[in-house]
Amino acid sequence: MTRKDLINRVAEKFELKKKEAEAIVKFIFQELTEAMKKGERISIQNFGTFTVVLANERRVKIPQGDYVVLPRRKKILFHPSKNLQVMLKTTV
Repeated sequence: MTRKDLINRVAEKFELKKKEAEAIVKFIFQELTEAMKKGERISIQNFGTFTVVLANERRVKIPQGDYVVLPRRKKILFHPSKNLQVMLKTTV
C-alpha cells in the first residue's frame, strides 16, 4: 500500500474530498515523524509499537577488502501487537 492508496481509502471510507483526506494523512505522518525525532515510543492499539533505539557503531567489510566503521545511528524498531500477529497467522 502506498501513501496515495491510503489517501484514496480514507477519502472513500469517510466520504471526503481527496484534498481533505490527503491533509489528514499528511498530518498523521508528520505527528508520527515528530514523535520519533524526539525519541518517543509510539503505540497504536491492535497494530503495534514503534521504538527509536540507538544502534552501536560497528565495523564492516567493504567489497574492496577494507574495513570501515559505521557510526552510531538511530534505528526504528517495530513490534507488532499480539492481535496483528494472530490476524497475519490466520490469513495464510
